[in-house]
Amino acid sequence: MKIKKNFALIGIALLLLLCSCNDYEKLPIEQYTIDYVFSTTDSMGVNAKGYLDATYAIMYNGHNRVGGDYLDAATDDAVSSSLSESSVQSLFSGSYTPTSVISREMEWGRYYTGIRKANTFITNIGVVPLMRTFKNNVEDSIPLKRAWKAEARFLRAYFYFELVKRYGGVPIVSEKPYALGDNLEIPRNTFGECIDYIVNELDTIKDSLRSIPIADVNSEGHVVTQEAAMALKCRVLLYAASPLFNEHPIPTDNDAQKPFIGYQNYDAERWKRAADAAKQFIDSYPYFSLNLNYANTFLNDYGVSNNKEVIFFRQGSMNTQIEYNNGPVGFAGTNVGLGRTSPTQNLVDAFPMKDGKAIGDPTSKYTYSINKMYTNRDSRLDLTVLHNGSNWLSTSLQTFNGGINNPAGALQKTKTSYYLRKFMGLFESKTTYVEQLHNWVMFRYAEILLNYAEAKNEYEGPSNDVYQVLKNIRKRAKIEAGTDGMYGLKSGMIKEEMRAAIQNERRIEMAFEEQRYWDIRRWRIAEDIFKKPLQGLSITKDGTTLNYNIITVATTNFETKRYLYPIPYSEVVKNSKMIQNPNW
Repeated sequence: MKIKKNFALIGIALLLLLCSCNDYEKLPIEQYTIDYVFSTTDSMGVNAKGYLDATYAIMYNGHNRVGGDYLDAATDDAVSSSLSESSVQSLFSGSYTPTSVISREMEWGRYYTGIRKANTFITNIGVVPLMRTFKNNVEDSIPLKRAWKAEARFLRAYFYFELVKRYGGVPIVSEKPYALGDNLEIPRNTFGECIDYIVNELDTIKDSLRSIPIADVNSEGHVVTQEAAMALKCRVLLYAASPLFNEHPIPTDNDAQKPFIGYQNYDAERWKRAADAAKQFIDSYPYFSLNLNYANTFLNDYGVSNNKEVIFFRQGSMNTQIEYNNGPVGFAGTNVGLGRTSPTQNLVDAFPMKDGKAIGDPTSKYTYSINKMYTNRDSRLDLTVLHNGSNWLSTSLQTFNGGINNPAGALQKTKTSYYLRKFMGLFESKTTYVEQLHNWVMFRYAEILLNYAEAKNEYEGPSNDVYQVLKNIRKRAKIEAGTDGMYGLKSGMIKEEMRAAIQNERRIEMAFEEQRYWDIRRWRIAEDIFKKPLQGLSITKDGTTLNYNIITVATTNFETKRYLYPIPYSEVVKNSKMIQNPNW
């Protein structure tokens, strides 16, 4: 037992190097044991906190995370501008197998590493004599050690959900960390068992976590809170109620696979459970609201700027990295941009007119034409994409063929005439990029509202509450209320019409936030979405006249097996109880 207890875990050496105490560097790597990290004499919990931070670090920052691209570049919202085959292009085309998974996306081992680290922390934190306390909105003088343990349990639940949304039901491993020689042939748990486990964990830990606003926001503003746990619960229950898992799981003739790919019976009550969770969040945490400034939602800490829309984020730093990776080409010096992300015409067309009506709707007060397509549009369009004529760095962008920001020649640049605008600093009237705080927002209040509207509509149809969610979000986007106060929404919609309205609102509101990729899967519409080509613009200049032509920039055939990822071949080979997903 002593040998197992002192077994040096992979990654401990790395986490200790991150700590500030120079004494760590004097010890040989093999001496970094569990007893050292979780020390009975470490009253400040320095080593244990370092280990917990290293477990947090397994969560990704989503900015350009998939081989240099946003995950949304594997949807109909964007394409990668990379000149060579990129990881996200492989996701888009489906050119992967159980033996050739996509780095930084199909990472089964990464999330199980996170689960093991969380289990190690949960099992061992009890011996650390940490004396610090905190207070939340329920109790005073709560041991901080209790919050740390709850944070680790949240991370474990989060890692399981990241696996489940990719693979379906996965093995729920023992909470006791495995040691060398243990039997690791563990069968997959059913999809339903995984969802129940995750939700029960989140409910159990809620009152042990700190709550927003955090007292020391500068150093602790990024930690898991009660609100983060309940936001994750809302997302988990929404996914579980969605068609891919609740109504139309992937077809298979193999009965052994069926329990893992979704529920085997449709139950509308799952939608009610998701709606109730979102409504409980809305009612229980009145602190949150929609940020009046949509762009600033992604640029500031909630503690620094009183940003009451952000629920949980991965902490970033002050830099110009997003501008460098995604800004328009054609600028020099400190304003250089690589133009990595090319939003599609498909996404641009999804944004309504300023009165909330779809483009081309004859009832709109605004006339839409391809030559003036950016006039009188939803304000979120110009806060999401940069287009020809956009003001950027005190310059009117030229994304027409041969323009300064779309020059001729084989270099990485826009493939659609569009560049990404979202997440970047407010550089419209500036002359140079300056460092911005670039956090990755994982949960925000607008998502909770949209979760509620979707689940409520699916359960009982378009109620006043459902309409009000869309009105509130559109009002924030500065869409005109109209004489009927409907913000462009059709009155008297049936469930299917409201579903389409909610799905489109979610698409444009949450663009590039790693929602669209999973939404078109859980809605079970990816196979239909990709029957249409991804489009861009070819803009040619003839004298002073610009001519706009829609072009196809990408196509793919979405096979139904791609709704779930394949279990890595290495896992299937070494575990005789591991059942592969359908058709892989």
